[in-house]
Order: sequence, then C-alpha cells, then structure tokens
Amino acid sequence: MSRVKSGRATEESASKELRKLPSVEKVLEAADIQAEIDRYSRPLVTQSVQAVLAQVREQILGGGACPLEAEILQRVKRCLSREWPGFLSPVINGSGVILHTNLGRAPLSQQALSSLVDLSRNYCALEYELVSGKRGVRAQGVEKLLCLLSGAESALLVNNNAAAVFLILAVLAWDKEVIVSRGELVQIGGGFRLPEILKLSGVCLKEVGTTNKTFAYDYEEAINDKTALLLKVHRSNFAMRGFTHQVSTSELKALGEKHGLPAVYDLGSGALLNTESFMLEHEPMVQEAVASGADLVCFSGDKLLGGPQSGIILGRKSYLDRLRRHSLMRVVRIDKMSAVALEATLRHYLKKEAVAKIPVWQMIACKVEELTLRAESVAKSLGQAGITALVRDGTSMVGGGSLPDQTLATKLVAINPPYPVEDFAGRLRLETPPLLGRIEGKYLLIDMRTVMPPLDDTLVEVVKRVIAQAE
Repeated sequence: MSRVKSGRATEESASKELRKLPSVEKVLEAADIQAEIDRYSRPLVTQSVQAVLAQVREQILGGGACPLEAEILQRVKRCLSREWPGFLSPVINGSGVILHTNLGRAPLSQQALSSLVDLSRNYCALEYELVSGKRGVRAQGVEKLLCLLSGAESALLVNNNAAAVFLILAVLAWDKEVIVSRGELVQIGGGFRLPEILKLSGVCLKEVGTTNKTFAYDYEEAINDKTALLLKVHRSNFAMRGFTHQVSTSELKALGEKHGLPAVYDLGSGALLNTESFMLEHEPMVQEAVASGADLVCFSGDKLLGGPQSGIILGRKSYLDRLRRHSLMRVVRIDKMSAVALEATLRHYLKKEAVAKIPVWQMIACKVEELTLRAESVAKSLGQAGITALVRDGTSMVGGGSLPDQTLATKLVAINPPYPVEDFAGRLRLETPPLLGRIEGKYLLIDMRTVMPPLDDTLVEVVKRVIAQAE
C-alpha cells in the first residue's frame, strides 16, 4: 500500500511541476527573449524553445522540479548559441593564419564591398555587350584587366581553382593521359587530392620521377600517343627541402612544343606582388608563370590575390576558347557577385594601391611596431578589468596554400583565464562575435596581426563578457 501511495504522490508532484511549465507562446512573449527573436527570427527561436521545454518536461517526469522562467530563457539562449554559432556575425580571427581556409580565406577590401553593394542591388552588364547591344562574354571587363596585369593573351573565370583544373583536364585531356611529377601530387584543403580530381575529370594520371626529384627526361620518356598534356603543380601548401629537383615551366613548355602538347601550370596561390618585398621567400608570381610560356596558368582569386572565391585561367586564346565553348563551362562559371568583387580587387593592383587597400596585403605588410601598440592597448584594457593578459612575441602564417613554411614576426595577447583554457576557448567560439585564438599551455593566444583593427575594442568586450559569465 505504501508503494502505491508513494507512486501516486510522485505522479501528483510531477503533475504539479508540469503545470508550472510555461507554454511556447509565453516564452516567446518574454521581454528577455526579444533580442534573440530579432537576431535569429521567430521560427528559429521557436524551435529552440520547443527543444528546451521538451528537455525540461523529461526532467520533471524523472522527478525533477520545474525551473524558473528565467532559467528556461537562459537555456533557450544557450541552445541557440550551440545550434547557430556565429549566426550573422563576423569572426574575430586571432589564430595568426592570414588566409584561413576555414574562415573564408581573403577578406575583401572596402572598395570591393562598396562595388558589391552598388552593382548587386541593381542590374549590371555581367554578360551584355553595351557597344553592340548584344549578348557578350561573362565578366569580360574582369578578364581584360587580368590580361593587362599578367601579360596573358586571354583569360577565363570560374568559381574556384579546383573547378579550373577540372575544366582544363576534362576539355583538353578527356579519356587520355596527363603526365605530372610524383612530387607534385598535392592534397588541397578539405581532403581533396589532385589524383582524384584527375580521375573525376576523365583522364588517366601518369606519374613520373620520384617524390623529391623529377627531370625533363622523365616527362619525355612517358610521352606516347595517348598523352594529352603536361601538367605542373606548384607545391603551394607544403615545402620540400634538401636533395630535390623539379622541372621548370619553361622546360615543360619547350618539351610540349617539341611534341605538340600543351603545358599547364596549376599555380594555386595567385600572387601578383613579390613576396620578397615583405621579408618572405619568393612565391611564384602570376606574371612569371605567364612569361615562362605555359599555355595555361590557373590559380585562386581568394588567396594571395586577396579577392573573392574564384578560379582564374590565363593563357593562349586558342585553348581558352575551347574551354569557354564547352558545356561544363555553364556548371563552373563565376557568379555575378564574385565577378564584381574581383574586378574591384584587380583595380587596386592597376592603381598600385594593393598593399594599402587589400586586407591580405595590409596584414602581411603590417609592422611589428604597430602590432605592439595594439597588443599593449588590448592587454591594458583587459588588465583594468582584472583579467590577466600579457604581450608576447610570436609568429603568424600566411596560410591558404601559400608560403607553407614561412612566418611573419607578430605580437600576441596571452590571456590566462580563471578556469581551464580549453573551456574558455570554447566559450569564446560561441560568443557574438566568435573569437578564435590558439591554446599554449594555460594561455589563450590572440595574434593581433590577423585581428582586424576596428575589432580591437570588440575583442576586449567579448573576453570580458565571457569571463564575467563564469564568475
């Protein structure tokens, strides 16, 4: 009998607690949740409210008490931050990697953003010939600028460099062989490997040479009736030192002319400026690749070029016309907004203002003295809030598949949180805006080279808010 009474009492207690549970509509009407509704939209907040109330209901049925409405609202907010981290918010990149592939690579210049606003909210002559009044070539003005800056005979734009490589191979080497050095079979970001791209584009890969040494005669001995082109790939995301040798583009071009085969150079990083001017090793430049005689050169628009995601192909008009006419071109062509942003970015190079206006080059060129002042200011502001923050020397990386073993001297803000640093870093990633750094021992390191200067004060506020929440 006592067990029956106990069971009834438990059911009555649970029923009483369930009646305290607010409805979805009541939670949505709470004043303290309106900011979240404005940011995320009512449907997304409703989804989180339903999930939280379902969890609370399960807890009550398990013998727990119904939490206060304020606690329920906090759970909803935490649920939203977990489900939609960084929603409609920029990320503060304190990682020290300038071209961070996972953070969108190159930030756009203010002029590129202004062009996007002006031209994207209106119609633009994307594929219209204003002189003749007829349909024209997509983004023809951008292609002409690329030819002017690089010295190339012709240019073609696609949505990224992987698409550029895929298009070249599919059009020029379908069901035939492509010869490439074994030491250049790179794996690019996201686990995509060059051999796999070659296979998907319908060509047969023929590796020559060894991992560390390949010569022109290795290519020549492999040429046969099935050979369609000779491919060179810049090892842009790894370095090979010591007992090495690779075939130059000019050597490959001479071999191609001898056998009537095109020489294709996958340059990757797309530098239009000499990196040696910034105390870095030399990164092969677009102009050099074109001048070397390669029939086609392809590279990314969102790496060292500093523009939007895009793939750029330069070279001989006869080959580019074949690519342009192929049905695959419709699949991989550049979109309107990328074309607009790329044109604005290229104008910076034309006007000799790339270092002053393009964020990637601003970060690369930034002096340590300037970074020191910013780091000291941030550390001082945090210190005034009772947060342990020190200024340290450090190094930044260019990243993004370029200058793989090269670093730039920088200044770091080292924060020692009052609880485990891994937990601290995780909370910063879920803030608005998210803040990314790197962990070293008990410190979270924030590299000031990759933090946009206008976000210095925001960085301080984010750190202060996260630490205050944990107290």
